[in-house]
Amino acid sequence: MSRVGVVGIGHTVFGRRSDATVQELAFEAYRGALADGDLDPELIEATVIGSVPEYHKQRSLAGVIQEYLNLNPKPTWLTEVACASGSAAIRTAWMSIKAGVHDVVAVIGCQKMTELETAEILALMGRVGDVQWESGFGTTFPGYYAMFAQRHMHEFGTTAEQLAQVAVKNHHYGARNPKALFRKEITVEKALASDSVANPLTVYDCCANADGAACVILASEDAARKLGGDRVVWLEGNGCASASMSVLRRPDLTGVPSAREAAAQAYRMAGVSASDIKVAEVHDCFTIAEIMAYEDLGFCEKGAGGSFISDRQCYIGGSTPVNVDGGLKAKGHPVGATGVSMACEMVRQLRQEAGERQVPQADIGLTHNVGGIGQYCFVNIFMKD
Repeated sequence: MSRVGVVGIGHTVFGRRSDATVQELAFEAYRGALADGDLDPELIEATVIGSVPEYHKQRSLAGVIQEYLNLNPKPTWLTEVACASGSAAIRTAWMSIKAGVHDVVAVIGCQKMTELETAEILALMGRVGDVQWESGFGTTFPGYYAMFAQRHMHEFGTTAEQLAQVAVKNHHYGARNPKALFRKEITVEKALASDSVANPLTVYDCCANADGAACVILASEDAARKLGGDRVVWLEGNGCASASMSVLRRPDLTGVPSAREAAAQAYRMAGVSASDIKVAEVHDCFTIAEIMAYEDLGFCEKGAGGSFISDRQCYIGGSTPVNVDGGLKAKGHPVGATGVSMACEMVRQLRQEAGERQVPQADIGLTHNVGGIGQYCFVNIFMKD
């Protein structure tokens, strides 16, 4: 079957974007992607929008974005799988191209989160858990991931200092990313001394809500070669999987089963293994999530995630550099935009355009985007010829 390639990327600054509506953010990213690929908007045959509609007053968000982009009457639709909505949009566009329905599709992940109060956001996110059996008892995202952290510490001896080291790394690289929300470095001491959120997680173990958008333009192999030439980055592996809504039904709270399954699918499709990955973007909504991702994706053995960060194997120069754009932790997490943002960073890396964050000789990269508390997971593998 023909390949699918990325021919343009665009990305807004993440943060408190009171200067723009959600459709303006989407247009900013879309315009950037067109400019990046030197593409005529007439080439776009369809759009797929990744977003979580509950954060916006506007319902049927894809329609207003399509109108704002001046792309009517071309088809558009919305994908939503919580924090993995952007990656679901990428997979949907990829499938439409693989099926021969479209040749060029714009994928836009976008979200406005800061117009809601923190309590409202916590309530919304808490309901991603099982409403019948869990969220009614006051579960929150920090609460769920605190359980994962406690269990990982109990079984493998992972420490609070190792969690803090994840935050230190991601703020180190976020300080070098002009699109990131937080652009200041921190110390382990500062992270450990920050206020408790849900034991053992502190403020610096948690990512921040943000506004923002990102866009990737995907094309069939023939179209990509014509439009992108030697700048094309190929989406060679695409895995996705699900897990139970309720953590009560999961036999293991030290990892994400959907991530392991999605990774296996993506590696198999791309014909590579974990040891071939030169750079990775993983879903670090909390520091423990990044440590579990090291293990779920096969970058280290089960239980060795704490040592993986302590030994700096996830820094540039280590065995598998991870989140060298700052990750969700420093870049911010506008939930619908995150998966597409990861893809944008991977394209930059494989095109050798990441500046002082560039991973040398990066030619195979991976993105890992988790929805909810692991109910959904998407793993994509990108390659450069």
